[in-house]
Amino acid sequence: MPFNQPLNETKPWESQDTDILTKDSDAWQLIVWNDEVNTFEWVIETLMEVCGHSTEQAEQCAMIIHFRGKYAVKVGNYETLKPMCEAITERGIGATIEELVS
Repeated sequence: MPFNQPLNETKPWESQDTDILTKDSDAWQLIVWNDEVNTFEWVIETLMEVCGHSTEQAEQCAMIIHFRGKYAVKVGNYETLKPMCEAITERGIGATIEELVS
């Protein structure tokens, strides 16, 4: 190695890749809210059809929503979650999209 090589120069085995968090990243969560109107069956059916959950996933989500008042049923980028949120709310179920906090 030559002695005149600058100290801050990247070595071949080092990487200068940097991850940058943007609004397009998976930093969003789809929250479904509990209410006293919708049945477990309707919420489960909605989560399966809109979010692609299995029966077991949808049932577990519905239980958590019921007992905790809300639950993040899906995490992803905003553009993916927005139509899901709209589809859920069109079915009369409360849903919002929130940014994940690190």
